[in-house]
Amino acid sequence: MKTAIYPGTFDPITYGHIDVIKKSLKIFDRLIVATTDNINKNYYFPIEERLSIIKNSLFKDLRFNKKKIIVIPFDTLTINLCKKYKATVIIRGLRAVSDFEYEFQLAGMNKKLNANIETIFLMSDVENQIISSNFVKEIAKLNGNINKFVTKSTVKMLKNKF
Repeated sequence: MKTAIYPGTFDPITYGHIDVIKKSLKIFDRLIVATTDNINKNYYFPIEERLSIIKNSLFKDLRFNKKKIIVIPFDTLTINLCKKYKATVIIRGLRAVSDFEYEFQLAGMNKKLNANIETIFLMSDVENQIISSNFVKEIAKLNGNINKFVTKSTVKMLKNKF
């Protein structure tokens, strides 16, 4: 069984992230969607809420197969997570060229830390490439319509925050 890890903050998960998940499932038997509580970032949603939002979006709203996706929190190096779940691939999503420099450096560092781990970059579909969690939160704060960017349960969670 080929397993990949898709790490991210998912604050909140968007249709861009979901596109990457769909594409990953075409390549891998199992996908670990892992959200972190990195101390270097300020999160809008605490980790417990992000886990709930991810699970509701994937399993309730979109009815993804629970046998193929595991949603977990993590607070370690991604390569350690790969070892724990016997994954040899890290999935990273790209929206624009501006994402590439950081992602390229991150992939290089992970390769230096564990030469057996590969990083695969996947792009979301064109209509979702402009979506970012930060834009979604800003639009929601200003009472804008975010239905095209996130699932129904995520819309509800964001509206409840305001």
